[in-house]
Amino acid sequence: AAVLSRLNGSLLPKVFFIAEAPGRQGADRTRRPFYGDKSGDNFQILLDSIGLSRDDIFITNSVMCSPRTSTDANRKPSRNEINNCSGFLRRQIELLQPTVVATLGSVALGAIKAIEGHGFSLREDAGKVLEWNHRTLVPLYHPSPQVIAAQRGLGRQLEHFQSLVTV
Repeated sequence: AAVLSRLNGSLLPKVFFIAEAPGRQGADRTRRPFYGDKSGDNFQILLDSIGLSRDDIFITNSVMCSPRTSTDANRKPSRNEINNCSGFLRRQIELLQPTVVATLGSVALGAIKAIEGHGFSLREDAGKVLEWNHRTLVPLYHPSPQVIAAQRGLGRQLEHFQSLVTV
């Protein structure tokens, strides 16, 4: 499946977002990251809240495939899958040279360790402006409906996204 194209966004992004994997109902089907499913709807609300459009950002994933269970549901990528795709992620960062990187979820935050190690955790560092790999890093929660429900609504993520306004 084609997972990298102009649909990923700007080659001069204000923010370089890294998510987990192309979703079965979203990017794997539409070829546009965070589009066509509820996570994409939530992501758009979060972007709108800080005045960014898709023309301002670039979105990629920790893995380039859409990992599935035996019942064809989305599943979390394995450590091997993340390691196998880390070279692609590293190369995207090298090519685009973003000054601001925002990870969406713990998988993405963990995946960037293969590029440059860090000791950050989503629980402790969500919404904080940090330094990583000579860049500004803002770890954020994933905009999936399950994560939003676990965080008791969209409000907390809207607050965390405000960190991107200050960078």
